[in-house]
Amino acid sequence: MKNNRRSFLRNLGIGSGALIAGPVLGFTRAETVVDHTGLAYGGESFVPPEVFAKRNLTTDFVVVGGGMAGVCAALSAARNGMKVVFIQNRSRLGGNASSEIRMHICGASQLNQVWRETGLLEEILLTEAAINPQRCWEMLDYVMYDKILTDPNITLLLDTSLYEVVKNGNQIESIKGYCSQTEEIYDVKAQYFADCTGDGTLAALAGADFMRGREAKSEYNEPLGLEKRDDITMGNSLLFQSTKHDKPMPFKAPTWARKYQFEDFKYRKIHSWEYGYWWIELGGLENIVNDGQKIRHDLMAVVFGVWDYIKNSGNHPESANWALSWHGTIPGKRESRRIKGAYVLTQNDVLKQENFDDRVAYGGWPLDDHLPAGMDDTSLSPFRSIPLKGPYSIPLRCLYSNSIDNLVMAGRNISVTHVALSTTRVMATCATLGQAVGTAVAFAVNNKIKVNEIVANKSALNDYQQLLLRQDQAILNVKNTDANDHALSATISASSETDAGKATLVIDGINRDIADGNLHQWQADLSLGEQFLELKWKKAQDLALIELTFDTGLNRHLRLSGENGTMKNQVRGPQPETISDYEIELYLKDRLLHKITVADNFLRKADHHFDKVKMDRIRFVAKKTHGDKLAKLFEIRCYS
Repeated sequence: MKNNRRSFLRNLGIGSGALIAGPVLGFTRAETVVDHTGLAYGGESFVPPEVFAKRNLTTDFVVVGGGMAGVCAALSAARNGMKVVFIQNRSRLGGNASSEIRMHICGASQLNQVWRETGLLEEILLTEAAINPQRCWEMLDYVMYDKILTDPNITLLLDTSLYEVVKNGNQIESIKGYCSQTEEIYDVKAQYFADCTGDGTLAALAGADFMRGREAKSEYNEPLGLEKRDDITMGNSLLFQSTKHDKPMPFKAPTWARKYQFEDFKYRKIHSWEYGYWWIELGGLENIVNDGQKIRHDLMAVVFGVWDYIKNSGNHPESANWALSWHGTIPGKRESRRIKGAYVLTQNDVLKQENFDDRVAYGGWPLDDHLPAGMDDTSLSPFRSIPLKGPYSIPLRCLYSNSIDNLVMAGRNISVTHVALSTTRVMATCATLGQAVGTAVAFAVNNKIKVNEIVANKSALNDYQQLLLRQDQAILNVKNTDANDHALSATISASSETDAGKATLVIDGINRDIADGNLHQWQADLSLGEQFLELKWKKAQDLALIELTFDTGLNRHLRLSGENGTMKNQVRGPQPETISDYEIELYLKDRLLHKITVADNFLRKADHHFDKVKMDRIRFVAKKTHGDKLAKLFEIRCYS
């Protein structure tokens, strides 16, 4: 028996310290070691197959947390050359935006649609809108999964929970995670770590300084602060969706559902029920993290109680043919820990629209603080919302820890007060913060400095901000002054232009309309036929890259939602303003050297790489849009 058992194990290739490379997909720069604990059977050591395999990984950058902030942090770092291990404790990416929770991605466009966030978030949402006219939530999951999976610099670990941090002084040396689906234990070493968990779990395990609860006025001189600080937060929400059928659809509530009456909805509008409701909220008076199991059940009791009221109270007879089609089981969180950074953003910074030197992103959602009791007290309004006069900047100093040298953060756990969190917490803002920290880590590593040294180094800070801007991260009052952009030294002409949309605007340094009363794009009438824009240089240029920024209708919302009213004025598909078909022609002394032809473009940012060519003229030819009669181009950049 002994020999047969050993032979069987040997044939499976199983043994203590065996090297297994195959099962670990995409570990491009990672040492993969498998170890198993031997168990005794009748005095004989027996090694169980594939139980708690230990895998040791080494990489440049670890991102923990797969919400919108984490997705954009991982992508931005990877696209700037970093090897990234990306850890998510669930099976899907997107966090509150995923099909598991289904909250629409809100941000500064609530202030004015012209401030819709661009960069990686815009790329994701344009892709989703183009391929998902059916409004299927799982398609947004797919878009994010596809972009992460197909990036050769990213190793994605789904269903993996962080449980331990190993430090060396004020540096994180490695983290450990466990994947319940594959019974694998990961030990991951890196130069930098990003906490995009929302709950600040990585920071807490690392012993970093963090904040929780609502500050007193005396701490930051905030008008909306409390007389005395407390440990209270905003709560969690659980959403549902319903579908209309061609016959009555009865509903019987479970015995544990809460019971509601007409007066419970004095401050909570039931205006439709295909998608509901952000105000199904609880948990602010409890510990959002540690009491999560109880909060989840209480929220499910509210969801089924609200649906029972809609269906059976008699106050909404038009709901007769409607039935639940989905309900969440993972609550969407708003607030827990906030990691202390080199700077703490406050209510005053938001309202004064402070123009920080180290600004890297912006917000514009109202100061939107929710009643901590939520549905436990329906006699009060569920929120207090204070609109902003304009967008405000968020500095880099809020995005790295003040106590752990190689820890950055993005999402709702950044360095802000409770009042400031009420505006920074929304997902579109969080996504731009993710792009900012991923780019910051890559910039620091590539330039052999530390992230927390960028701010004090004026030259480095300028170069970092210019890199963000080049990669379509909008920063308030920062223009393209990139000395490496050859387009800025070119002479610009066009086949035609509108009175407001002059050709020269493609190099005015501003790649979007910014509510200043002026256009910042070339426009030409395609009803007259194909239109072209030309860049000329007196001296031939060595170029290998041309970058274009198109109009994608930033004057509208672009977000997936289950609520029909939210989708009403959106375009599900490619945005009509966007140039879909175009050519780029490269010339030297009127001789055509190279031509790039593109069809069916729907993205805002397009980069075209080619073997380095000496040229003195570039012609961009607009052939077709997705519906607009005008060809529109915000920016063209040229690099060697």
